[in-house]
Amino acid sequence: MPRVELSRFSTATPPTGETVSPSVALILQGDVRTVLCKRTLHYEAGQFVVASVDLPVTCAIQATSRQPYLAFEMRLEPSIISDLLLATPAPRTVTERTHVPSIATGTADPDLLDVIGRMTRLLDRPKDATALAPLYEREILWRLISSDQGATVRQIGLPDSDVSQLGHAISWIRTHYDQPLRVEELAARSSMSVTSFHRHFRALTQMTPLQYQKHLRLHEARARLLAHPRDVADAGYAVGYESPSQFSREYRRMFGAPPGRHATQLRQPEAPATTPAPAQ
Repeated sequence: MPRVELSRFSTATPPTGETVSPSVALILQGDVRTVLCKRTLHYEAGQFVVASVDLPVTCAIQATSRQPYLAFEMRLEPSIISDLLLATPAPRTVTERTHVPSIATGTADPDLLDVIGRMTRLLDRPKDATALAPLYEREILWRLISSDQGATVRQIGLPDSDVSQLGHAISWIRTHYDQPLRVEELAARSSMSVTSFHRHFRALTQMTPLQYQKHLRLHEARARLLAHPRDVADAGYAVGYESPSQFSREYRRMFGAPPGRHATQLRQPEAPATTPAPAQ
């Protein structure tokens, strides 16, 4: 089951930058606090979070050795969602056509919990998984499509949605985050005017294209500094910053401490982790 993953943490994690892909995660135990730009999401056991696009976020997990964090995660496959919508189109409201959140949380109902339980048990039954996993995956997607958060999932499979149109630009930024960003070229990739591209990009990701790129750069720099905390200037250059002072300033603004000091703190579990400042 290549799109399925189970997660387990026995200790709490400090706020950590990562990029979530289109996926659903059901929290089985513990809780998570996720920050997307200026929006904070908190979800716990019995709740799920679903994302429709690649999003740079900061996550902090609460867990202990006696009560570890446990979660079921599954990447969302656009072709399967499209197939389900073609077979049984779900209604789209006026609100959905104008603005759909790219990340949403909800409480799992008994039907969703049941099929995820059946999918998870297949990990111990590899012979059954070949035949049944594709069926359970479709059922999970249909339960999500039919839920109150269904609009977020449906966008992945609709060819005329913002997710589909902006996906080309988002993919380019993710791959070329260290290169200069030209909004006109990104708009052309999405078949939009510059004005329309800006409006739709911000509505979907809650960031401008430049803010999105900055989040990706700083999250990557943070990962590099965890491995090599003394190479502050090299980390900045590697992710696209030509000015060390600008890199240090923007890093501190996002993570609440200068790059070198923040990396040192994160490498010392006994030290209190710095809480990221609200994204600018």
